[in-house]
Amino acid sequence: QVQLVESGGGLVQPGGSLRLSCAASGSISAIIDMGWYRQAPGNQRELVASSTSGDSRNYADSVKGRFTISRDDAKNTVYLQMDSLKPEDTAVYYCYAKILRPGRAWSDYWGQGTQVTVSS
Repeated sequence: QVQLVESGGGLVQPGGSLRLSCAASGSISAIIDMGWYRQAPGNQRELVASSTSGDSRNYADSVKGRFTISRDDAKNTVYLQMDSLKPEDTAVYYCYAKILRPGRAWSDYWGQGTQVTVSS
């Protein structure tokens, strides 16, 4: 069993900052990818940022220069530092990870989602 538990969402004013965290726990042999997607009402889920083992990072154009993804592999945790937040960043943010479990193939796992609301 693997769980991804997110924290750090909330309400923030435009221009403010939030930091999301996502910790993976359970029977884990290795994690190759960790990252964040988001989904606003009426929209499809979209990739926000991803981090692969080896320090490769990828960002959506809409968040480049404002969001920073980082990982603590010792803790199986990924972070998303969100600065200069805009109302259009309002969405439910989902953590994901591509995980190898003992005796299993690589599989994708998702967190439960955390709400981020940017509003004055």
